[in-house]
Amino acid sequence: MKSLLLLAVSISSACLMFSCNGRKKGLPGPLKIASGQMPNIAKDNSRELHLVYGTGDSIMYLSSSDEGNTFSAPSLISVLPDLMASHTRGPQIVCSDNGLTVIAANGSGNIFSYLKETSGNWKAAVRVNDIDTVSKEGLMALSADGQNTFAVWLDLRDKHNKIFGAKSNDGGKSWSKNILVYASPDTTVCECCKPSVAVKGDKVFVMFRNWLHGNRDLYLAQSTDGGNTFSQVNKLGTGSWTLNGCPMDGGGLVVNKNDIAQTVWRRESKIYTAEPGKAETEIGEGRSCTIEIIAGQSVYAWTEKGNVVCLLPNGKKEILGKGQLPVIKAIDNTQLICVWEHDKEIYRSVLKIL
Repeated sequence: MKSLLLLAVSISSACLMFSCNGRKKGLPGPLKIASGQMPNIAKDNSRELHLVYGTGDSIMYLSSSDEGNTFSAPSLISVLPDLMASHTRGPQIVCSDNGLTVIAANGSGNIFSYLKETSGNWKAAVRVNDIDTVSKEGLMALSADGQNTFAVWLDLRDKHNKIFGAKSNDGGKSWSKNILVYASPDTTVCECCKPSVAVKGDKVFVMFRNWLHGNRDLYLAQSTDGGNTFSQVNKLGTGSWTLNGCPMDGGGLVVNKNDIAQTVWRRESKIYTAEPGKAETEIGEGRSCTIEIIAGQSVYAWTEKGNVVCLLPNGKKEILGKGQLPVIKAIDNTQLICVWEHDKEIYRSVLKIL
């Protein structure tokens, strides 16, 4: 009852700032933009959108310079034999001061980075993991701010999955010695849940699903020195999910203007949001949830009964279309774009928030 009351107060406050209309007349509805799987999207300082996805062994790229209304024809970044691009495993893309960086994993257990040069060409692959074939699950995430780019992944060195990371200050041309973010005292972290990472200045936040005392709960680690070292991790929320199995669901992470992590994740069939050290708030039912901040307010998307849904700051839930694995990105303070996959096709929808 308390969490529902808090959510109602939050929604009421948000409606003072945001209209309760969601998608507006004249904005593009759901549109197929490519054939492939596992889309991921980034935005640069000029508000151009950059999208990466996988099809077969090909890492593909396209962009939009008109706020997601139209996208360029797909172009090839690279062919990576045995590319992993399904089941939450897929290429990741970010924009930093050094340009566009993409990472992708193959079935052998290696992660490679690609940097788009000023000429428009993609620089040859560089391996991110400093020990060969340790990322067998292919579950990874990427974030950047300024000069700092940080990658995290599930890592099997010493035989059990841990959370490892690496940093780059040149856009992915080179990577640091790999950094242990967390190793579970109960042998392994959750073996098939994608971690999340968010970089803001010298702060790096890493969220992952743990496997501790039989519980598959979400934990948050934080670094204040650019990812060189990480503090003791803390569990998110007050409840626990006892599960002898893997939910294949990692959740989403962003950082607000006050440098506080905002998280969204699944426990059983419910979707929750939480800040570190605070109780969780239930916001829906489904799986494969993600989060973005627009005009200081959180927006969420997830998959529910085979549909991609988006929960706006005013509390209105928009059904965007059939599909799964949504990713959302703020275009400006009034618009956001959601991309997802359905039957090996990539779709997008643009939403207006006033």
